Amino acid sequence: MPRLMSFALTKPQFLDGTKTETRRLGWQRLRPGEEFIAVEKAMGLKRGESPVHLGRCRVVSVVRELLNLITQDAVISEGFQHMTPTGFVAMFCEHMGCEPEDYVTVIRFEKVAS
Repeated sequence: MPRLMSFALTKPQFLDGTKTETRRLGWQRLRPGEEFIAVEKAMGLKRGESPVHLGRCRVVSVVRELLNLITQDAVISEGFQHMTPTGFVAMFCEHMGCEPEDYVTVIRFEKVAS
């Protein structure tokens, strides 16, 4: 069974197809070709709740890079067409509790038929 990956902060972007890559603090062992299930929320579910599946995805590439080196094209691939790289880094750090100088795992993915 593929692993679950939460898209709680970017559900609209995932669903409308504008999000084709994601930055994560973990997920370093993920490899191209592996599949995962995108879900609305993976942690903090109440007893009896099941994750809401958004779609099945295949990993295209996985790289590690400094968060603050994100480009405008990468911000767009994250689903934030109207945000600057500086704005994206600030938002990411606020939600993830990290620093702009931290390394992140950049996962490029494609949706696959379920």
